[in-house]
Amino acid sequence: MAGIFAQGGTAGAILILALVIATGLWLGRLKVAGISLGSTWILFMGIILSHFGLRIDPVMLSFIKDFGLILFVFAIGLQVGPGFFRSFRKDGLGMNLLAVAAVLLTMGVTYAIHLISGESLAVMTGVMSGAVTNTPGLGAAQQTLTEVSSALGENALQAAGESSRMASAYAVGYPVGVLGAMILVLGLKWIFRIDIDKEKARLSGESDKDNVLRIACKVENPAIFGKRLASISEEKMGEHFVISRVMRGTQVSMPDPDWILAEGDKLLIVTDLSHRDMVRIIFGEEFDVDMHSWQQAGSKLMSRRLSITESQITGKSLRKLDIRRKYGVTVTRILRAGIELQAEPDLILQVGDSIQVVGSEEGIKGLSKLIGNKPETLSKPNLVPIFFGIALGVLVGTLPIRFPSMPQPLRLGLAGGALIVAILLGHFGPKFRITTYTALSANLMIREIGLSLFMAAVGLSAGETFVSSLADGGFVWIAYALAIVMIPLLIVALIAKFVLKMDFLRVCGLMAGCTTDVVLLSFSEQYFGSNRIAVNYATVYPLTMFLRVVAAQVMVMLYL
Repeated sequence: MAGIFAQGGTAGAILILALVIATGLWLGRLKVAGISLGSTWILFMGIILSHFGLRIDPVMLSFIKDFGLILFVFAIGLQVGPGFFRSFRKDGLGMNLLAVAAVLLTMGVTYAIHLISGESLAVMTGVMSGAVTNTPGLGAAQQTLTEVSSALGENALQAAGESSRMASAYAVGYPVGVLGAMILVLGLKWIFRIDIDKEKARLSGESDKDNVLRIACKVENPAIFGKRLASISEEKMGEHFVISRVMRGTQVSMPDPDWILAEGDKLLIVTDLSHRDMVRIIFGEEFDVDMHSWQQAGSKLMSRRLSITESQITGKSLRKLDIRRKYGVTVTRILRAGIELQAEPDLILQVGDSIQVVGSEEGIKGLSKLIGNKPETLSKPNLVPIFFGIALGVLVGTLPIRFPSMPQPLRLGLAGGALIVAILLGHFGPKFRITTYTALSANLMIREIGLSLFMAAVGLSAGETFVSSLADGGFVWIAYALAIVMIPLLIVALIAKFVLKMDFLRVCGLMAGCTTDVVLLSFSEQYFGSNRIAVNYATVYPLTMFLRVVAAQVMVMLYL
């Protein structure tokens, strides 16, 4: 084994990575006062092993770090993509404005420390990049320092020395920033006296307003007696409800658009909470739903849940498929990524959706043939769009964005480009008949592997100079990093909580996104047990990533 470590190469690199990740994940199970650092232990194990001489070739390590980060953010983008823009319309503008404020406050605190302490602004840029865990910002700052120094005729050795100190400051600031942000999240939970279970229950109740529910109404409104269902839908916002069954006397039927409503008809309706009162006004009194009475003996109607597994369905709307006319079947609701959606006519379907239908056995069988209904095939991941998406994300991340006043172009970076492309694929893919469905377990596996590789690589790259940087006066960088990460986040969190009235889980996602901190995201999700945090993280991450890269380059320009 010692020979493998000594000779380096691929075998040694894999062995070291596996040891760092396995040991870190095992230590992550340990809890102190009910608190676990989770996958953050991978970072610390990387630093420890690297300090004692277990290291990987820098070029190989850089590839592992970038590829791991791309896998992590791409999986997040695919997961949150379908609901990303809807979330942005609700309160995304406020969250992104707070993210901008966080970036500006971070720059202000960094510059103030530079003025007070006399520390080089280049070194403070490294501390800042580490404190907000923004590796692309460090890379952009180092590149700007080298290229602009050369253009200005500055001493190349001096520029190289500053660049090296910048990297050491980043190595010190990174774990401090991670721990500082985690401590702040736990501290705010205690200060705000947050009960996570109550928070989740309240948020679940709010989200139910957009989820489907089944109600029964009796036709009592004289204005609709003798009218066709189609005309009711056209006049009364019928796209917000679906009438799945009608009971006239003791006979249960599935109505078509030409069904003539009569006084006393009983309707089984699928709608959402926000349109419940509207349905009552249109039809009449609501009464308790007794599904046994709607499924009486002798009825030819049945309810089934079918899976869309045929790729040709992706990108088609319910209106275009015209399921009710062709098969005599009504689609009442759709399950997508664990969320129930109302079956609106213009809803675009995609592989992986489950649809709840009501109709005859013959009609449901015919619909099953059309959409596939072979759920076992969904267990096989569709890798083609994932790797094409990653390739496109790399291209987007490396595209130069030029500003007239800056000598060097800005770039989103590999992670920023990958996340943006993944979100767009997750949202628009079905509309262009691109199948982006990935089983939740597969998505989680990609995320965890990517995060583990990234954390291990960061720890191994920082460990070599971590202790020496601390011994060389770098202890003070710890205090600087804590101030840089905690002061802006505290201000932003207080504004989000008390001014914009955001719930605590949303604040956690905002804080992780404001610092581009994948470790804080992972820790918050594991500790609080909520996937909502990732949605809010992804809402502010793209803009924040871009601004963090810009901020690092601006700070270097001020130094020069």
